[in-house]
Amino acid sequence: MSNPTEGDTLPCMILDGVELMLESQSGPVSILKGVDLVIGEGQSVGIVGPSGSGKTSLLMIMAGLERATRGRVVVAGTDLGAASEDDMARLRGAEIGIVFQSFHLVPTMTALENVALPLEFAGTAAPFDRAETALHSVGLSHRLSHFPAQLSGGEQQRVALARAMANAPRILLADEPTGNLDAVSGAAVVDQLFSVHRDTGTTLVLITHDATLAARCDRVVEIRDGVIAGDRVSGLAA
Repeated sequence: MSNPTEGDTLPCMILDGVELMLESQSGPVSILKGVDLVIGEGQSVGIVGPSGSGKTSLLMIMAGLERATRGRVVVAGTDLGAASEDDMARLRGAEIGIVFQSFHLVPTMTALENVALPLEFAGTAAPFDRAETALHSVGLSHRLSHFPAQLSGGEQQRVALARAMANAPRILLADEPTGNLDAVSGAAVVDQLFSVHRDTGTTLVLITHDATLAARCDRVVEIRDGVIAGDRVSGLAA
């Protein structure tokens, strides 16, 4: 099983023989074909590969948003194969933060409300205080009352990042987080992601087509045609 970790790092995620088959109009399509992957607690892992290789599907399985057709998936000590939908929702609320390429902000809510909303759903104490702290940490204290349409693309993605990290997740998953941003805004968001990883010890899994960006992670995992084609220690510091 793929696991180039250092020392005695405990596993935060285990994927063992993971397969994913999805139905299409022309019949079943094999997306993932026996993925074996172990990610250590506190590691940063960049997952790269061409479009259609299975990168996003892999992240969706890690997040419990898609169920593997076969194989074992253990995330933060929870076997997702045995977990109910409610169990997985609780796991995401408590342990996992997710940043997508599309910001997925509620347009009728302010930045503060967007960040506080999932905290309220999770029953977190003082959700608006925690949301304000998270927005401050990404440099948006002056934008608390602004709606998404009043924010730049980079600012909207930073709101999404604040939302993902507001509950101090053990795992942060990011799927092409700079895909809809210009170079300057994208660089700021990436710096913030790595800052969160470095300062909090959060496990970071970054899906990207950018090899230079992936190289900032501790490890770079390459996926092609639904299988892991390479897994190496990066050697570059963020």
